[in-house]
Amino acid sequence: MSSTSTASTSRYTWGADETLFVEIAEAMSLEANFKAMALARALADDAPAGIVDICPANASLLIRFDPDILHPADLERAVRDLEASLASGPTPVLETRIVEIPVWYDDPFTSEVQQRFREGFHQDPSGTDLEYAAAVNGLAGPDEFIRRHHAEPWIVSMVGFVAGLPFMFQLVERDEQLEVPKYLSPRTDTPPLTVGHGGCFGCIYSVRGAGGYQMFGVAAAPIFDPAQSLADFEEFMVFFRPGDIVKFKPVDEAEYRSIQAQVADGTFRYRQAPVTFELDRALADPRSYNRTIMEKLNGI
Repeated sequence: MSSTSTASTSRYTWGADETLFVEIAEAMSLEANFKAMALARALADDAPAGIVDICPANASLLIRFDPDILHPADLERAVRDLEASLASGPTPVLETRIVEIPVWYDDPFTSEVQQRFREGFHQDPSGTDLEYAAAVNGLAGPDEFIRRHHAEPWIVSMVGFVAGLPFMFQLVERDEQLEVPKYLSPRTDTPPLTVGHGGCFGCIYSVRGAGGYQMFGVAAAPIFDPAQSLADFEEFMVFFRPGDIVKFKPVDEAEYRSIQAQVADGTFRYRQAPVTFELDRALADPRSYNRTIMEKLNGI
């Protein structure tokens, strides 16, 4: 059920009779992810009646629709036309924000869980996740890995798996990406707000539960608030949105406890600033452009 009016490099397939899947690329890249987000936002701004949900992912887009209202052929035609419009126009920019996420690296909570899941679960039962991550990346040790982890910002490429969990990759050249294999076998326990890593993707576990990513620390404040008790969750119970830029900030135990107290009394606010993200500049000189983005936080 393909439209022939527009050439496209994406692959369009159907999931039963209620979802259209647009695979933009087989390989993950900033360009593919940016296109997925741009296409999702363009579709949301001019959505035909009958679209139920739009879910951008790392290099794809899933659209759920009501076939009793919107004919599949009409939906595909509309999406293809939007894709063609984006391709023929100037490189789109992404109106987003940069958010500072305080993290207690090498914390006791993830350290305790690591020790319960070493033998038979981990590639190196004798060490820690940070030691293993540093070794596989050819770094001097955990301190150097932690520095690399928070020195450059990350982009939220998608949100999912469990409610509010962001998948992120770092805005650096491909040969500078931190890459760490997942656990050999998934754990049945992961502390809430664990900062994890699997492959080239980072994440923050929004709730306690199973998981297979290496564990490096814990974020100090919630990213999922069903009660919407904090001001940052006034509009929605999930904090992160695809396209958010994340700057991790290392904190010690005292700072962590202080932030936890602010969360408990309802006064905590994330440091964040609006950003117009320009793909061309990010690709041309990532390190310089990252400095420009991170400077946005200095003025708040």
